[in-house]
Amino acid sequence: MSDDLPVVVIVGRPNVGKSTLMNRILGRREAIVEEKPGVTRDRKEVEAEWRTRPFLLIDTGGWLPSGSSLDDKVSRQSERAIAEADAVLFVVDATIGVTEEDGRVAELLQRSSVPVFVAANKIDDVNREALIWELMTLGLGEPWPVSALHGRGTGDLLDAVIAVFPEAPEPPAELPNPAEPDAERVFSVSIVGRPNVGKSTLFNRLIGDDRSVVHDMPGTTRDAIDTVVETPDGPIRFVDTAGMRRRSRIDEGTEYYSLVRALKAVDASDVALLVIDANEGITHQDQRLAERIDAAGCPIVVLINKWETLDAEQRTDIDYQVGQRLHFLGASPILKISALTGKGVHQLLPTLAKAIDEYHTRVPTRRVNQVLRAAQQAQPAPAGARVLYATQGAADPPTFTLFTNRELPQTYLRYLERKLREDLELGATPIKLRVRRRSS
Repeated sequence: MSDDLPVVVIVGRPNVGKSTLMNRILGRREAIVEEKPGVTRDRKEVEAEWRTRPFLLIDTGGWLPSGSSLDDKVSRQSERAIAEADAVLFVVDATIGVTEEDGRVAELLQRSSVPVFVAANKIDDVNREALIWELMTLGLGEPWPVSALHGRGTGDLLDAVIAVFPEAPEPPAELPNPAEPDAERVFSVSIVGRPNVGKSTLFNRLIGDDRSVVHDMPGTTRDAIDTVVETPDGPIRFVDTAGMRRRSRIDEGTEYYSLVRALKAVDASDVALLVIDANEGITHQDQRLAERIDAAGCPIVVLINKWETLDAEQRTDIDYQVGQRLHFLGASPILKISALTGKGVHQLLPTLAKAIDEYHTRVPTRRVNQVLRAAQQAQPAPAGARVLYATQGAADPPTFTLFTNRELPQTYLRYLERKLREDLELGATPIKLRVRRRSS
């Protein structure tokens, strides 16, 4: 997302329809919505557009003047977002009227110099429009009657919002040549694991910003939050996902959609960081998560977090558990870290740089065929099947096309994949094999 885009921040107390309004503006379900306060806890940033004018839309957690330590952290996130905004959408439930919490948010907004638009939400029909006048007492101008759920009035509101944006920059003098290849795709890294193992703490340390709310309550992150970080090896997108529980323990709508988003983030990632709590060891659920990530064809870096809290005997036991319970991950790197103190985290970027190199690997055709000939000589395929010729058709990840005289068993294809990985030194990166039959 461009740093030059105008920023629109959606604020308000919990459960007034902020995430519903965000989804309405975007025209898709991006933020998790549930009739329950406190569902949105982290800032959610998405690029939006209205009347060809792009802008950055930020959905914040509900702002509360006081409460638990988690509420305080969520509120500080909202205040930070307001300070960075070009316009603020202050969402109020018009059917309830002005509450004490609404008044506190209004006081905060009155002290800022940012244009504020009061979105009087849940005005589903003309009969409810008279409800907006009570909201004039907030001292932020005439409210805009909208229904985030049905879309009523949102177009007029957005017309007013984009009118206060800074003037759009002039287009570049020279447009890019359509024949030229697209800009290099950003390498994506998802941070996954069970609830409360330190994913958000690691995410904040990696991006150098308190972007995700960190708290010792399991399940704090309810959605996938991502940030692109510039590194010496190029930009990397880090995605902080909600903690994954076993499906049998997911008994509410919000947790179900959080799980769906987390799995979707894994499927779209180039590398997954599987965070494991050293104090709890390698649990059955850690194994299941590792299997799910491995099945997605996504290379894994295993991070044993809170390593500094273990004594020598406990560390030996964890090493044994890794070998026994995560043996199917093969050459996947295992790093021992402390997300809280930063110890060992410096190993992560070099490990990811290696994974990126392996992901982009291109191998000369001659070398590919040398490896496959040697593999077939060492262990011929059954029933006279064989690879006649092979070539690498693509990278990102390395993809090989095998031309065969007949169908190869899956077990033999896994053998060839392992030999390609070992002999070409591809590490833990996923490999794709495509088989085409040709007559010999």
